[in-house]
Amino acid sequence: AVVGHKALYSNTTGQFNSALGHSALYSNTTASNNVAVGYEAMVTNTTGTQHVAMGRQALYSNTTGDQNTAIGQRALYDNTTGEYNVALGYSSLENNTTASYNVAVGYQAGLANTTAAQGTFVGETAGYSNTTGLGNTFVGSDSGHLNTTGTRNQFFGKNSGESITTGSKNSILGA
Repeated sequence: AVVGHKALYSNTTGQFNSALGHSALYSNTTASNNVAVGYEAMVTNTTGTQHVAMGRQALYSNTTGDQNTAIGQRALYDNTTGEYNVALGYSSLENNTTASYNVAVGYQAGLANTTAAQGTFVGETAGYSNTTGLGNTFVGSDSGHLNTTGTRNQFFGKNSGESITTGSKNSILGA
């Protein structure tokens, strides 16, 4: 189904796509099995398949990455080739570009993540500053908020590990 001005505009051989909203899936050429709902959702996707993007500019920059789920305005906005990511919430994993296997749930969870893989960020601004720190698990509002490059950390609870920036292999339970 296609509804919206220039939705699925460039499609040539792609199949089983659904685009709902102005310019949703605009650049899609051969990709199949995508769902894009919202203004400019998946606007630059060309060959990336099996995505769900719901919200204004969700998965906006994706080109060839596969099997991502982005629900919320600007969720996975900068993702180009990253795969198997789940972003639920306004600007969750917004700056993710090529990283794969991440989960972010909450307002701006994992916002700055660019290339770090296998991260889990749950709660408002959890892992907010994480850029390249891989394998982190931050659960709770503001947990791991200032972590940028620290790896394999596990922070559970509101504000847990909020001041750690580059430390690795830390475990914190409680605020």
